[in-house]
Amino acid sequence: MKATVSIIRQVVIITVIVAIFFKSYLSAEESQFRKKFMENHKANSLQAQSILIKKNKDIIPAEINSLITEAMLPEKSYQERVYLLDIAGAIATMNIHWNNGDEELLKKVEKLQKEEVEKEKKRTEGFEEIKKMEKVPGNFVMTAHKQEMAAKGLSPVIYPHWIHRAFFRCKVCHEDIFIMKRGANDLSQAKIQEGKQCGMCHNGKISFNASAEENCGRCHIVGKPESRPLMDLSYYNGNKFKEIASRVGTEWNPENLSGGKLPVDKLGFINWVELDKVKAFNPRTNLNGGPDAEGVRETNILFETSIAFLKNVLFSHKIHSTWVKCSMCHPDTFKPELGANRVKMIEMKDGKSCGRCHGKVAFTHSDCLRCHNFTKENTPEGALINHAPTAAPAQ
Repeated sequence: MKATVSIIRQVVIITVIVAIFFKSYLSAEESQFRKKFMENHKANSLQAQSILIKKNKDIIPAEINSLITEAMLPEKSYQERVYLLDIAGAIATMNIHWNNGDEELLKKVEKLQKEEVEKEKKRTEGFEEIKKMEKVPGNFVMTAHKQEMAAKGLSPVIYPHWIHRAFFRCKVCHEDIFIMKRGANDLSQAKIQEGKQCGMCHNGKISFNASAEENCGRCHIVGKPESRPLMDLSYYNGNKFKEIASRVGTEWNPENLSGGKLPVDKLGFINWVELDKVKAFNPRTNLNGGPDAEGVRETNILFETSIAFLKNVLFSHKIHSTWVKCSMCHPDTFKPELGANRVKMIEMKDGKSCGRCHGKVAFTHSDCLRCHNFTKENTPEGALINHAPTAAPAQ
C-alpha cells in the first residue's frame, strides 16, 4: 500500500511540475474534470485527487482519449504534446490504482510518449548535423521546403557563402536580391526559373543553369559526400577558382597566396581582409559589370572601451564598405551619428549590432583580438573618437 501511494505521489509531483511550466499550453476548451484535476495537482492534494478520480470513473477513459487526440494534433509542438501526454499518463496511472482501471490506456499513452521522444531525438540530431554543416561562417542549410524536396527525391541545399564570396562582394546580393535575414526570402525553384533570386546568376551564363534538371544535384547535396568539401574548405583549388573567376568576369590570383593556400584566422576560417591585402582576388561589386555605384568610404572610428585590460577597437569604414552597402547598417542597425551607438558584446551574441554579420558570415565575435587591437595610448591619426561610456554617478 505504501509503495502504491509512493508511486502515485511521484506521478502527481511530476505532473505538477509539468503543469507549472506548460500552463500556457492548456486547451481553451478543456473539460471541468481536467480543470479540477490540474487544480488538485497545483495544490498537491492527493486526497482531493483520489476523490475526483473515483467519482469520475466512468468518464476517465474518454478524458484520457481526449487528451491523446488533442496531443496528436498536427499543429501541436513537441512541448505541448509531451505536456498533454504526461497529464493523460498521470490520470491513467491513478485510474489503475484507485479504480482498477484499464491498463491498456496507460500502455497506449506510454507508447505515444516513447514515439514522441524518439521523433524529437531524431529531429534534434538533425539540428546537430546542420550545426556541423554550418560551422563555416556563411554556410547554411535550406530546409524550408524539406518535405517538397523529399517528395522529389532531393536532399536539402547547403549554400556555401565562402565560395560565392570569393567572386562577389556581399553588396552584389544584399539587400537588392536577398534580404540578409534567414527565412525572409521565400526561396523557391519557381522564382529561380523566372531569373530571380539564385537565377540572377545561375542562368547558364554567369554560372551553371539552376533550371536545368541535370544540375539539381549540384546544390541539393546535404548528407551526400559531395557536401563535405564545402564544410572544411577543401573545395578550394587555385586553378579551379581561377577558371571560375575568368568565367564570371573577375580575378583570382593564387600566386599571391602564401603557399598557395587560403589565409585563415586562428579558428581556421578564411581571412577575407588578408585576401584583399595581398590582392589575391578582386570580387565583383555588381552584376552589370560597371563600377561600384556607392563607392568606398574611408572614415575610421576608434571605439574606446571602458574595461582597463581590453584594448580599443578601430572600426574601418573602408574594409566594411568595400564589402557591404551603407544601407546594410545605417540607420537601422547603427545610427549614423558619432557617439550615438553603444556596442555591447552581449548584443552581438544575440545577432544584434556587429553580430548581424559577425558570427554568421564574417569572422566570429569570439575572436576578440581581431577587433580589440589598439592600445589605450594609441590614437590613429585622423580617426573619429567614440568615447567610452562614463560610469553613472553614485546616488
